[in-house]
Amino acid sequence: MDAELFVTDLEAKPEALGRLAGLLDGGDPFDGLPDAYDRIVFLGMGSSRYAAGVAAQRLRAAGVDAVAEHASASAGTLPGPRTVAVAISASGGSRETLDALSRHIGRSFVVAMTNRPGSAVTEGADIVVPMTAGEEAGGVACRTFQHTLALLLAMTGKGEVPALVRRAAEATADLLDRRGDWLAEAARLLDGPHGVYTIAPAERLSSAEQSALMFREGPRRQADACETGDWAHVDVYLTKTYDYRAIMFPGSRYDEQAMEWIRERGSTVLTVGGDLEGQAASVRYLHDDDPDVALLTEPLVAELVAAAYWRSAQA
Repeated sequence: MDAELFVTDLEAKPEALGRLAGLLDGGDPFDGLPDAYDRIVFLGMGSSRYAAGVAAQRLRAAGVDAVAEHASASAGTLPGPRTVAVAISASGGSRETLDALSRHIGRSFVVAMTNRPGSAVTEGADIVVPMTAGEEAGGVACRTFQHTLALLLAMTGKGEVPALVRRAAEATADLLDRRGDWLAEAARLLDGPHGVYTIAPAERLSSAEQSALMFREGPRRQADACETGDWAHVDVYLTKTYDYRAIMFPGSRYDEQAMEWIRERGSTVLTVGGDLEGQAASVRYLHDDDPDVALLTEPLVAELVAAAYWRSAQA
């Protein structure tokens, strides 16, 4: 893992998204799914599971029985001829995902999503969906996470996904091009003694989860994620005793509930993609009024701040 190469990987996001949009223009990458099935189970770990959680929730809201499982669970969804198992592994070799997938090979309809076609996760799959994110030389799943989300939006029936991916590329480029205007201040505000906390609506919880992971994985800083409504039940307590510093991704009906406590306790919140009363600062970007663009774009703020801390630690 390398901080400088991680930044290079982030800077390549807009171009990689452009390639993905072109792939989606060419047809449905999930063409061949059964016309009828009883359930979909997503299998993955880390960033893969974060993205899958959003997709599963969207499918349930559309009336589809769908769940995102920890691939490491000793007991999971039973295989069967009317089950679709979607195994997600950027490397194609995640041990836990391969173990979970072994229960479904030959028993369920299997979809393998990976950045490495021909890797172990594709063996025995009925459909292979390439992430087409390119090599992540920095050793951190950043582009693959973004591409997984975009592809899963296509799977969940979101219309006009190629156009959405192109808007996300524009939004990503905007954040990168203007980082000189916001990055140093964002890094300063979040640089406290008790780590960084990340808060997002349930519909975009993956943004908080991925953002917290970036602080742990690169600069090895304490970080944790929370859903906005749940925050008042599980994380609010930290504002009483910690120098609490958080990134909040607005869009929940419970934003104000959280911000009431933030204001009362004098905690520090950086909002991304929107403005809330009591914020210490806000990072805005092109198309941030579109929740689907936000889903694909907003973790970049945390990725760039984490990269800044990582670079500083390696200096």
